[in-house]
Parts: sequence; structure tokens; C-alpha cells
Amino acid sequence: MLKRCTNNPIIKPAMVNPSFDGYHVMGTFNPGATVYNDEIILLMRTAENCEEEKGFINIPYYEFKNGTSNANILRIAENDPDLIRKDTRGFLYKGIDYLSTISHLRIARSEDGINFKVDDKPFIFPCIESESYGVEDARITKIGDTYYINYTAVSKDGYVTTLVTTKDFKTIERKGIIFPPLNKDITIFEEKVNGKYIALHRPDNHGFGLPSIWYADSPDMIHWGNHICLLRPDGSVYESQKIGGGAPPIKTEQGWLVIYHGKGDDSMYSLRLLLLDLEDPSKIIKQSKKPVLVPEEDYEKQGFFGNVVFSNGTVVKDNGEVYIYYGACDDTVCLAFSTIDDLLNMF
Repeated sequence: MLKRCTNNPIIKPAMVNPSFDGYHVMGTFNPGATVYNDEIILLMRTAENCEEEKGFINIPYYEFKNGTSNANILRIAENDPDLIRKDTRGFLYKGIDYLSTISHLRIARSEDGINFKVDDKPFIFPCIESESYGVEDARITKIGDTYYINYTAVSKDGYVTTLVTTKDFKTIERKGIIFPPLNKDITIFEEKVNGKYIALHRPDNHGFGLPSIWYADSPDMIHWGNHICLLRPDGSVYESQKIGGGAPPIKTEQGWLVIYHGKGDDSMYSLRLLLLDLEDPSKIIKQSKKPVLVPEEDYEKQGFFGNVVFSNGTVVKDNGEVYIYYGACDDTVCLAFSTIDDLLNMF
């Protein structure tokens, strides 16, 4: 129901330089998106592992000393008795957990929204212990001349949502953790409603129910309350496991337009639509009857984590055209097109 860009995937790992000597870019995906100085900016999750070495397991990690952080490589002999392979995603070594990959956030820039140039160095990378396993899946919310960037920070304590701000995409101001463990998929509205900042979030409710989309509001974007469970998975083949928010909602005359993701049977991810009340976004006006984007193309079905389309960034043009950026298979960045009117007609 969305028109895919014929250039897909528009950004591949081979287009991204490693952040550290000995690292290897495995995937670049799930970008936040915005416009700055007439350019479209993507803030991509960039996942790196280490180059292979015969007889050794090389693991990427960050060191934190004296208020600074540095990328490094843990080099372990394959037959070391203290090395335990947990699964494809991680290792246990001398009682300490390590991931096989670690992510940072990298900027890509474009004048036309299709052809991108990727910055040589990370924009946001692990700097504190709560980010020791990487930083992932940014969302960008512009209010006034300030860009609010929230992202998932991962560590041995689980995952949290952290907020930073920028005005120039050169420097950032750290605001700290705004949603504690285990909470992610935070999407912040691009204007206040009734004098408050609004967000959708996704706490992980182990033991009861399935992870769902929640509403919250805040006086300062730091302290969040008035939490309400907004939408639960419908149990269909598209939402049998969980759901979560996507890009910042788009304001339309009919309501706040939300593109959200669902994880269903066989761990397939798809995209679906919600419409929320303009004056009270804790109220759902309507929901699309079925997904508007499901994995169909080879680049969406085959990859590091197959059968995944995941969007956390959109750009709305002055003519109402919507550029929907999405990650495919935890590998690449892709693009789909629609318009505000067409999206509203999908309900």
C-alpha cells in the first residue's frame, strides 16, 4: 500500500566506514529522520562486529575511564575455557557478558532524500555505563530550533531510553535517561498538546500480557507521567508478539497520524497506522484494518534478521508527500513514499 523507492536499499553497510580500526560494519538501519538546513538528515543505527581472525574470537566493546569512553577489541583464543558462546548475539567471558556486535548512531545527509552521503565518524556513541552495550534506534523530534533525539541505550542493566538535544547536528547536550528499564520505542510529538509534551512508549511487561503502546505526558520532557495503555497487540499473525511506536506522529486535520510496528508470527515485523485525537492523544479515533507495509521484497525478507520492516523516521514535504524511511532485516536503510491524503485513506 506504500510505494517503495526503486533505489532500495538506499543505504547499505558497504557505504559506511567502520568507527574503529578492526571493526566491521554489519548493518546500518532503523534511521530517525528530520530536515536541517534544507537537507534530509538520517540518524542511523550502525551495528559493528570485529574482523575475523583465525584461532581467535574478537569482540567489540567500550572502555569507560575518567569520564571518557574508547572503542576497543577483546581478543580471546577460540579454545579459551573461560569463553562461553551464548548464542549468535553474545558471549560470556570470565563471568562478564559481551555482545557480538555493538551499535552507534551515524548521520547520513541528502538533498533529494534518496541519495545520501554518510558521515565518516559516529555522531552518538556509547559514552557512559548505561550505554556500554550500544546505542540504538533514534527518533528525532523538532520543536522550535531544537532537535530532541531519543534513543535506546543498552547495558547489563537492560535497555533504557535516553534523551539528547542538538541545534546543529555537530554537538549534543545530554539530558539523561527519561524512561527507565525496560522501556523503548519512545516517540515524542512535535508540539505540545494542552501545554504538555506528549510521548508514546513501550514498557516490557514480562509475565503478563504482551508489550503494548502506552501514552505519557510531561511538563519538561524529562519527567513523564499520566501513563495510559493506549493499544495492545490484536493477536493477529501481524501482532502476535508485540507492538511499538515508530516515527514522531504527523499532525493532520483529522488527527495525529501514527505509523507503528507490529511483531507477529515467525518474528515478522510490519507497519500499521493509528489516528489519535488532536486535543487528547490518549484517545484512538481509528486504526487501519491491516498493515500498510509487510516484508515482500528480497531485501526485506532475507538478511541478518529476516522478514523485518521497521520505521522510526519520516519526512513530510510541503506538498504533503511523506518519505517513510525504514530498516530492512537489520541490514539496510530503505525508503517508501506516500502522501498525507493517501495515508488517511488507508483506514
